[in-house]
Amino acid sequence: MGTEPSVTALCHVPTAELVHEALPAEQVLSGSPTAAVLELEDLGGSGVGVWEMTPGVATDVEAEEVFVVLSGSARIDFQGKDDEITHTLDVGPGDLVRLREGQHTVWTVHETLRKVYVSI
Repeated sequence: MGTEPSVTALCHVPTAELVHEALPAEQVLSGSPTAAVLELEDLGGSGVGVWEMTPGVATDVEAEEVFVVLSGSARIDFQGKDDEITHTLDVGPGDLVRLREGQHTVWTVHETLRKVYVSI
């Protein structure tokens, strides 16, 4: 007798319930954004999950990550030395983005942004 492969639906990510928390004050540049993370799976050391941020502006230092935007819209400003903006990326539903570990970013979320990510 053969063994059936194990298949598990982790969640329906567009409607998954998330618990939001205020971002650390030192990261917030404008507004009162909150964020939520739902960690779904560990794939050999790579995390898979859902992340969401409400409108506002906040800084971050990125991990190695690839994500797909499910809903919402944002501008991501990438900072170089002396915090100057080196390039900007506008993202919305369907966009696939690659972030590099250590990149300094400023997220301006216009409409609550939800993404599915894979990070190492």
